[in-house]
Amino acid sequence: MNRATAKHLIERYFQQLTEGCGNGNCTNEFCASSCDFRPLDNNAAAAKALELFKINAKLCPQPSKKEVDTSHPGSSADKSTQLDLKMSDMDLNSTKEDFSDVHFLTENALCMILSFCEEEGDYSALIRVIARVFSNAEALVKSFRKDEPNDVKKHEKKREQSMENMGASSAATAAAESPHDTGDLCPVTVDIDAVRRVYDKLLSINQVEAALVNALIYLTPNIELDLDYLDVYETNPDYLNIFIIVMENHNLHSPEYLEVAMPQFCKAMSKLPVTALARLSKLWSSYDRHHIRRMMETFQQLITFTVVSNEYDAENLVNDDETVVAATQCLKVVFYASILGGDMDVEHNEEDEDDSESDELTLHELLGEERLYKKGPRIDPLEKELGVRPIDSIKPVIPFEDFVNESLNDVVEMDKDFTFFKVNAETKFSFQSCPFILNVITKNQGLYYDNRIRMYSERRLTALYSMVQGQQPNPYLKLKVRRDHIIDDALVRLEMISMENPSDLKKQLFVEFEGEQGVDEGGVSKEFFQLVLEEIFNLDIGMFTYDNDTKLFWFNSSSLETEAQYTLIGIVLGLAIYNNCILDVHFPMVVYRKLMGKKGTFLDLSDSHPALYQSLKRLLEYTGNVEEDMTLTFQISHTDLFGNPILYDLKEQGDQIPVTKENRQEFVDLYAEYILNNSVERQFRAFKKGFLMVTNESPLKYLFRPEEVELLICGSRKLDFEALEKTTEYDGGYSKDSQIIKDFWETIHSFGEEQKRLFLQFTTGTDRAPVGGLGKLKMIIAKNGSDTDRLPTSHTCFNALLLPEYSSKEKLKERLLKAITYAKGFGML
Repeated sequence: MNRATAKHLIERYFQQLTEGCGNGNCTNEFCASSCDFRPLDNNAAAAKALELFKINAKLCPQPSKKEVDTSHPGSSADKSTQLDLKMSDMDLNSTKEDFSDVHFLTENALCMILSFCEEEGDYSALIRVIARVFSNAEALVKSFRKDEPNDVKKHEKKREQSMENMGASSAATAAAESPHDTGDLCPVTVDIDAVRRVYDKLLSINQVEAALVNALIYLTPNIELDLDYLDVYETNPDYLNIFIIVMENHNLHSPEYLEVAMPQFCKAMSKLPVTALARLSKLWSSYDRHHIRRMMETFQQLITFTVVSNEYDAENLVNDDETVVAATQCLKVVFYASILGGDMDVEHNEEDEDDSESDELTLHELLGEERLYKKGPRIDPLEKELGVRPIDSIKPVIPFEDFVNESLNDVVEMDKDFTFFKVNAETKFSFQSCPFILNVITKNQGLYYDNRIRMYSERRLTALYSMVQGQQPNPYLKLKVRRDHIIDDALVRLEMISMENPSDLKKQLFVEFEGEQGVDEGGVSKEFFQLVLEEIFNLDIGMFTYDNDTKLFWFNSSSLETEAQYTLIGIVLGLAIYNNCILDVHFPMVVYRKLMGKKGTFLDLSDSHPALYQSLKRLLEYTGNVEEDMTLTFQISHTDLFGNPILYDLKEQGDQIPVTKENRQEFVDLYAEYILNNSVERQFRAFKKGFLMVTNESPLKYLFRPEEVELLICGSRKLDFEALEKTTEYDGGYSKDSQIIKDFWETIHSFGEEQKRLFLQFTTGTDRAPVGGLGKLKMIIAKNGSDTDRLPTSHTCFNALLLPEYSSKEKLKERLLKAITYAKGFGML
């Protein structure tokens, strides 16, 4: 079939769809004369005509010439002229078979070209058009537009004529002459559904893939120049269309793109201004989960591909790899899209305590170290532009864990990255500026460097002050406590420090138990923390309540203890993070969310007060008459420390306000607000104050999510003793092949969960695994003499177990169980 015949048939289909065949009893579903036919406008009819031509659909007999007045306006001939205009942006009568007159693409135009190529059995014309349009910024900006009013189309036609022969940069400059709205209110003009349909058609043709790859390689350097030197986005926000269209290609993760095209594209995309990246993030947040995940995996694939294809070390840093850096910055856009598209709570924020800034120069500033110790939380520019933070996310579209790239974490040099993060942020890229891509272990390394540098700094300042004032230097935070008065001693000492010189809390902690010998190299501090917590969480003291079902503690709203006691526990939690100690603390997640700046809400009750949460949930889901059946009011009651009932009005004169179907959501919200925030405001404020005394200048809040902060403080509850066995080292004549060692591990693996925790407590000073699991714990088993009745002992500060070479496996088990069961204050050095 030649081209003229194809054009004639398509025109017949178009006429059939717009005018019909004239037969009132027509049964052809594709004919306007059929009673079941839905009328189409000319645009839709043109597209449909093309589809019918491709499937060789039924054609009704043509009406006779007498029935058709071809000279009358609105006749078939006139409609045929409209078909030429509406079906595509190309001239079907053109004799040029390379479609050189196509300067941008619409879905209809591409379908026409595709139909012609399929008929000819040759896709070279399509490939030339794809190469020409997809390699030209101006052409892509104008392609695949949504339907626009006629006046806008005329304006675009005029612009097209004036820019027809311009290159990418020149065209973008000329685009500045057209008026556009800027900012978030600027609508996206790309027909995304049409773009996806186009890609589905194109990517099914093998020859097209190479054309798309080469076009992208040719396009991206021009885009980068435009964004670097011409500020094209500010003058023409539609420039964003290029990135929207390219990212709809669902083959971008394939090797053909990963080597050259995608690295160049990511570099160009990272040059977009923050306002443009925010628009992209908002647009992508409206996509379904499948498309957001596809884009996330595309950037992750590029990062992984680049990392495993190169070798990095202290001299050749991954931070200097432009491809990895650019892809990470692009991944950030998808990360925030995932947050925006999921469940969020941007309200219910805790008020941050104001830090009064002094006009006096600090010693850090005098020493030129202010960049290392600058105050104030970091704010990501994209986060600020979008007005949303990761902490605001209740449930993102894509789980946070999926954004972590393990291959990258394996090659990041955190000591160098930390320096870039704290000192050279303007000139060097730090992956800590994109913490979502780092796992907890890597981020913990960054926090460790920050803590240690602060400790060394405080030590230097102390030495300097001592020289000036002629006093004995005190470079450490020393606590001398009595075991039987541990809370009183710790409270008095820490309270004095927090009042006189809070910066001393940032010194390295050294604990000494009165009357006991030993140097604190970590183990004594661990035991100190454990004993303080056991005392302070003792239910007889009444500072916290305990839920037997959840096994979690919550603040006692009617506690008689002073705020100083709660400040102490806050300081202890902060010191544990600061000194890299793990604590046996059992708080619900809402505590960590509140520490990070969010208020507790109804959803948080599911963790902290599950029974109450279920009751309130049933109230919200109740389909009957709430007021008559429930007989609730806005007055609630709970019991105090002594079991006495306490009444509280959620609203003024709450006992007079019944809970109805209309106001039950308000009742639930106010109830949760009271339980999680208002009733414990005094206690929690003091607790948070103590925590911030230690961590206020730390990047903790910026780097970690609440669940990760819990992991830092408490360690992991998962105990993998197989991993511990693989990483354990031996000393004093033992090896992994020694019979006593084989018996030892068989014995450990035979223990129950509680006995394993007791052993871990005995050997390391805590019954939790560190961040990263027991495989990260370097335990040493050393020989401590031949067969004897002595019990095993341990150096908790070195995670070292001193194990005599017992004569039998049974004796080993008996001695070990006795040691771990009666260990507190004995056998732990």
